[in-house]
Amino acid sequence: MTLTSAARGVIILGLSITVLAACGSQANAPAASSSPTASATATPSPSPSAAAPVVMAQSVGTMGTLVVAASNSHTLYTFDSDSPGVSRCTGQCAAIWPPLTVAAGQTPTGGAGVTGQLGTITRSDGSLQVTYKGLPLYFFHTDSQTGDTKGNYTGWSVVHP
Repeated sequence: MTLTSAARGVIILGLSITVLAACGSQANAPAASSSPTASATATPSPSPSAAAPVVMAQSVGTMGTLVVAASNSHTLYTFDSDSPGVSRCTGQCAAIWPPLTVAAGQTPTGGAGVTGQLGTITRSDGSLQVTYKGLPLYFFHTDSQTGDTKGNYTGWSVVHP
């Protein structure tokens, strides 16, 4: 079966609305603890040493230089509904927008070009999420390659160092 470009557009629009609704429904969910901690290792990859950067600055095509995860070079995002030290993306939202988390006992550090303050917050599930300039950092579930920025749309923003 072949879809017309109009049909494909309708499907993409419907999927986008579904994703935004899933994330938006979490805006009033209980927020994660805002007490910063000094712990950390980047996921989803194996833990780097305490001295290894968790995030780094990388040129990503027309988007310019962005903050990406050091473990896999995937683009990181912030959620407009979050506030400094508080994540409002939980449940289904966190399944679509997995948080950049770190293991206890390590400190998140930035590679060359990352000048903002890194920290962590404790999420409602007890995991430690990395923050940049106070805002929680997330991956987008369909970004599968270095340079993908598919999650840069209404309510979500790529992070510039």
